[in-house]
Amino acid sequence: MLSAEQIDRVIEMAWEDRTPFEAIHLQFGLTEADVVRLMRQQLKPSSWRLWRKRVNQGISQKHRYKRSEEISRFKCSRQRAISGNKISKR
Repeated sequence: MLSAEQIDRVIEMAWEDRTPFEAIHLQFGLTEADVVRLMRQQLKPSSWRLWRKRVNQGISQKHRYKRSEEISRFKCSRQRAISGNKISKR
């Protein structure tokens, strides 16, 4: 069972295009189907449809096999560090 903070983090990782499902699985032990189920439960229906459409189109790099070989990071180099599920302030 995931805590509220962990659920928030999974949702954040699921929305981030550069974070593959494999990274979520390594960190939280959730399969792609588990993430889809969690997103469907936690998001508003319109937000879930937008996320699912994005993941299934060529926009997202959510699947490692769809990723370009040039992408070796899980997050953008310009993204701020995240600690305690909050964006840290500089």
